Amino acid sequence: MWLLDRLAEERIEQALARGELDDLPTRGRPLALDDDSMVPEHLRAGYRLLKNAGYLPEELETRREIHDAEELLRIARTEEERAHAGARLRLLMSRLESRRGSSLSLQDDYYRRLCERLG
Repeated sequence: MWLLDRLAEERIEQALARGELDDLPTRGRPLALDDDSMVPEHLRAGYRLLKNAGYLPEELETRREIHDAEELLRIARTEEERAHAGARLRLLMSRLESRRGSSLSLQDDYYRRLCERLG
């Protein structure tokens, strides 16, 4: 389970224990999670097939990996771990940039500020 998923589950369990979710209007009813009304009808079967197979477009998968690398950089304890996580983050960001065919100067600035903040 992803770190963010685990954190979300813990927060939900805590809210349930405190009774904060008892009076929600949809309590006891299933949520409509498969709302594909914005997908053209002739593409819905293909989208559903890809979704059920767990497929993510390459850009989203790379963004997920970037998020994980940022988390590793944040929790790194040694200089070696920081260097390794930073190198991985730079590689992933350049991979994303090459796929897009445009500059990620804003993300480069973000990466620089992230590195400064984390030491």
